[in-house]
Amino acid sequence: MTLLILGIALWIGAHWFKRLAPDARAAMGAKGKGVMALLMVVGIVLMVLGYKQAPYIELWSVPSFMTHINNTLMLIAVWFFALTHTKGAMRGRFRHPMLGSVKIWALAHLLVNVDVASVVLFGSMLAWAVGSVIMINRAEGAYVRPEAGTWAREGITLIITLVTYGIFSGIHIWAGVSPFS
Repeated sequence: MTLLILGIALWIGAHWFKRLAPDARAAMGAKGKGVMALLMVVGIVLMVLGYKQAPYIELWSVPSFMTHINNTLMLIAVWFFALTHTKGAMRGRFRHPMLGSVKIWALAHLLVNVDVASVVLFGSMLAWAVGSVIMINRAEGAYVRPEAGTWAREGITLIITLVTYGIFSGIHIWAGVSPFS
């Protein structure tokens, strides 16, 4: 669990550094982006290694229907992530679609992964995303929505979402964790 917690701390610390210590981050200049990116990558690697090495300590049992809820939420999470880059009709309807995606992803995984390491990992990512939204909203003030795009572009976003969801499902199956059972 030590690697997992260290990875989470690096991830959150690197993301929040510019919000919590803006002067220190600004003093780092352009090369600070590279340092922060490296810390985030190291954080991800430590989270993956720590999660894989953590003992499985089940907290409760999962009802089988949660798998369906998880899969539906994951499809929505992938769509929210795609909204970050879309020029479709839904563009701008959500202020923080990428962080919204992380919140949905974390919640979906908390519904079906009921061991201590999963609660630490996915609970931390949920808390990070919620905290990030709060900090960004306070720093940036009122939200000005960008102009919405076309429904045709939204159709493209939906196709990309379905393909990406299929790829993520395939990766899970390849890794030995079927999202459908």
